[in-house]
Amino acid sequence: MHVQHLIVGAGFAGLCAAIKLQEDGETDFLVVEKGPDVGGTWRDNTYPGAACDVPSQLYSFSFAPNPEWSMSYSPQPEIQAYLRSVAEGSGTLDRFEFDTRFEEATWDDAAQVWRSRISGPAGERTVTSTTLVMGAGSLSEPKLPEIDGIETFQGDLFHSARWNHDVDLAGKRVAVIGTGASAIQIVPELQQVLEASGGHLDVYQRTAPWVIPRNDRRYGALERRALRRLPLLRKLYRTGIYWAHEAYVPAFTVEPRIAAPAKQAALANIRKGIADPELRARVTPHFEIGCKRILRSNTYYPALAADTTELVTDPIAKVTGNAVVTADGVERPADVLVVATGFHTTDLPFAEHVTGTAGRRLADVWREQGMAAYKGTTVPGFPNLFVLVGPNTGQGHTSMVFIIEAQVAYLRDAIRAMRERGLRAVEPRERAFRRWNANLQRRMKRTVWTTGGCQSWYLDEHGRNTTLWPKATFTFRRNLARFDIDAYDTHEERTA
Repeated sequence: MHVQHLIVGAGFAGLCAAIKLQEDGETDFLVVEKGPDVGGTWRDNTYPGAACDVPSQLYSFSFAPNPEWSMSYSPQPEIQAYLRSVAEGSGTLDRFEFDTRFEEATWDDAAQVWRSRISGPAGERTVTSTTLVMGAGSLSEPKLPEIDGIETFQGDLFHSARWNHDVDLAGKRVAVIGTGASAIQIVPELQQVLEASGGHLDVYQRTAPWVIPRNDRRYGALERRALRRLPLLRKLYRTGIYWAHEAYVPAFTVEPRIAAPAKQAALANIRKGIADPELRARVTPHFEIGCKRILRSNTYYPALAADTTELVTDPIAKVTGNAVVTADGVERPADVLVVATGFHTTDLPFAEHVTGTAGRRLADVWREQGMAAYKGTTVPGFPNLFVLVGPNTGQGHTSMVFIIEAQVAYLRDAIRAMRERGLRAVEPRERAFRRWNANLQRRMKRTVWTTGGCQSWYLDEHGRNTTLWPKATFTFRRNLARFDIDAYDTHEERTA
């Protein structure tokens, strides 16, 4: 089977690519998705309390506004329903294959195509394509903690991104490992269930996060009606939210002291939610705000202060069949172990399955040189490979959808350029690639993510931030506004 474009993943990125390619008349594409539906992260993360921490007026496609959001920070079921609605209305779903895994892809230099092996309900087969668009995302593969004995735990154990809804938590002793973005949404929900049923909650904290109030509110019927009927109002909402969030950028990239108001709001949030001075001290971070992702919650601190909750800050030494043991020798019984320890972000799993020119795997290249791409999207030695949500495209303050749309625009312009010039393949020149990433890393040295005094999932094993974009998002969009073919080696169509 041959298609012009093979797209891997059906979350925000893959869906955006499919819709925009179709708009351009590039209808010969296939989208493969390992799950049973569109949605990606928002299909998989169904844990209690799951919601977006960016207002949904911004965390949605600019070309598909939704006036029906019930709240300013929409819960997971609404976001998943939104993506399903957009997909159904796009006329592209006939080229999606669900429950189909991308196994591997190899560049065939002689034929100038990607040869990809996929497996699903139709069996295992090879698909050749001119371009390979990776929309698998950076928050798709859960990362399990390396804790001695965790494999011997005899109770129920699951990652927050693979929530087991068949487990009845009532009256149980539940342990949550991690205090990141997912955990602060999960903990208040579990605390209420366990308090009402005579259960107990242990929360294992390695590093205290900064948590500011969540200024959430419900949209009334009149407001939704106005958003439905007045496109200009929707645009004003989206624009206002965008610039309010963009105001964080100087604090992250120029001068951390600019974030003083946010820091004071976070400290006030602690004082409001926790009365005990000792517990307040344990949840107060010792690094600059913004060094790790700033979290939002009004209920996290009250949940930690509840009589049925214990915050554990001693390191975990091991897990036994029915307990978690900390370094001080204390053994805390557990019936359920919830692992909220994030995802593979600096070692994107798909890279293990992509082989470019000279037979080199992308994962091996990145292990040697560090995860990097030209404009976060293309890589030397991997012709016609376009990575959406690639290296140094992540955001610590705003919507990734903005970045995805910029990358898809770059992809579209690349395909147009290839059509117009009769090109079979394009790949970024090594010089352009190195210049782009050297500039990124120079700028990164001045950011709070490097100087803020924390260890975060933004950093790889060498301490390099290969995850985030160190400038304003409008500069990213400007850099990808057109396909700069002069920065690429090109291969023309072969003629008989």
